[in-house]
Amino acid sequence: MLRISNLTKFYTDRPILLGVNFVLNPGERAGLVGPNGSGKTTLLRIIAGLELPDEGSVWRDPHTRQGYLRQGLLGDETHSVAEVLLPGGAVLAEHLEMQDAAAVLSANPHDPEMLDRYAAIATNFENLGGYEALDRLQQIMRGLDLDDVEGTRPISTLSGGQKTRLGLAALLMDRPDILLLDEPTNHLDIDGLRWLEGFLKEYAGAVLIASHDRAFLDAVVGSILELDPATHAVTAYSGTYSDYAVARQAERERQWAQYQRQEQEHARVEADIQRTRDQARLVEGRSRDEYDHGDTRGAKFGARARAAKVARKAKVREHKLERLLTDEERIEKPRAGWGLKLDFAPVTGGAREVLRLQGVHKSFAGRTVLQDVDLLVRHGERLVITGPNGGGKSTLLRLIAGELAPDAGVARLGTGVIPAYYSQEQEGLDPTKTPLQTIRAQRPMSETEARTLLHGYLFSGDAVFTPIGRLSYGERARLELARLILSQANLLLLDEPTNHLDIPARERFEAALSNFRGTIIAVLHDRYAIGRLATRVLELRDGALHEMDALLVPA
Repeated sequence: MLRISNLTKFYTDRPILLGVNFVLNPGERAGLVGPNGSGKTTLLRIIAGLELPDEGSVWRDPHTRQGYLRQGLLGDETHSVAEVLLPGGAVLAEHLEMQDAAAVLSANPHDPEMLDRYAAIATNFENLGGYEALDRLQQIMRGLDLDDVEGTRPISTLSGGQKTRLGLAALLMDRPDILLLDEPTNHLDIDGLRWLEGFLKEYAGAVLIASHDRAFLDAVVGSILELDPATHAVTAYSGTYSDYAVARQAERERQWAQYQRQEQEHARVEADIQRTRDQARLVEGRSRDEYDHGDTRGAKFGARARAAKVARKAKVREHKLERLLTDEERIEKPRAGWGLKLDFAPVTGGAREVLRLQGVHKSFAGRTVLQDVDLLVRHGERLVITGPNGGGKSTLLRLIAGELAPDAGVARLGTGVIPAYYSQEQEGLDPTKTPLQTIRAQRPMSETEARTLLHGYLFSGDAVFTPIGRLSYGERARLELARLILSQANLLLLDEPTNHLDIPARERFEAALSNFRGTIIAVLHDRYAIGRLATRVLELRDGALHEMDALLVPA
């Protein structure tokens, strides 16, 4: 169905893809993984025909249609929701005409001419498959939590998350034979994730998904394509993400063991050569003495032969080492890679009772978001809050952080509790400032100290001088993590902190949080992270908090 052959792409003189090869078969669901910046989006754009490779080819069955969901916003934001979902074809035109006829008919329900016109439009709409399309659209919109978005609403009025989900809905409505999905889970809550997983499991076509959501990949894919940022090539693994992670770790351990054995052999040969050289020098000295004092020609000849034999032995072993060091099958030292260096400072101070909410209410424009919420959080808990998008999770965190006041009830932090708030929307970052300025404003330090710290968050060279408004979402997320760690807080309030982080960064962050000895309250939809971190899980739904069994959330 889809064959990628020797695909190569450079940006200026920097390689992005080098000799990429793989095949996507009919009905196959493959996950594309690799760190941010490794070239996953570039590869998807080339497959989608939006970029050209420098070398290689993309072949697909000429009878197949493909659809591409890119990260970020949709195209023309002046379009309405309906125009995106039923784009400009006969079904949309007929549907709009049927709506107009229904409106006229509601005012004149007994007009025979209007009844005939409506019946004709409805028949034509049915013949076009319009009712089936509307049923499918209703299921998709409900599954993606968009069923309350009106079709006449302009795209520009939607939130970033709604735009992403609308793009996904439009793609699924089109039902292509090949789906190319670039981070489709970024703005989905757990309900939406489970719906999408179920949809893709039943999907008849082939799917290629670039994603950092490990639980999602485990649930959906049957193979993993790893794009290595060092080699810029793709390696295929069969099985789920967890299968891939186990296989990849086993490969690293095997390569490290082979490398260590190789280096031990090199050290043994070098030591052997040194011993032989020492022996050669000793024999040569003795032989010279025997030659000088030998009383017969035979003795002189024997001394010289013994010295030459030992010298040849040393030279042979030197050649053996040279062959070992230049062997094409020589095992390279496994790369440790450049990853986030996240370590929280030791926690000091703070009360045993970190947070107490009593009878908290909060409404916006007459809509109740939090209703009679009670909550007690004790020191050392790692509390995860889940629930539907728009259900009030961010509001609850902002209220705990002191950015919002409750309409009624009490929200109280314990004595000595120092909170730090990580915002999902990253609005705490000034887009005109640079990472260097941001870090030095967080805590006084020299430029050298700040640049060293930022290097640990993957900002190297002139990247520290780039205005934040020009950084990617992932880069901004890493900068927010740096600020969070510098805060020296003993209560972390985290609103979707793993969004926009790649898998290595997520795992490093999860490890740091596991070692944090303060208290954590986090809004999370990353089920892998929930399984690793949470000591307690609450669901916020319909304005109320409900205790959940953490085991119900898959790790």
